[in-house]
Amino acid sequence: MRPRASKEEESMRRPEIELSRCILCEVCQSASPSVFRLNSAGYMEVADFDAYPEEEVEEAIRSCPSRCISWVTDT
Repeated sequence: MRPRASKEEESMRRPEIELSRCILCEVCQSASPSVFRLNSAGYMEVADFDAYPEEEVEEAIRSCPSRCISWVTDT
């Protein structure tokens, strides 16, 4: 298990979906409906926030059957 990110690191991180691996199962949306949504083109997308609810996103990452969600750090 990796250590929790600091508050500063959390605000710099955002979830990202690798769309080529996404199977549109919507598990991420169930785990974190404020963060993940199906857009009008039929793809899952990540809402634009300054900070993301870490526990919800972690649940989406753990639950994703295609393992296409990860944290990325903005530089």
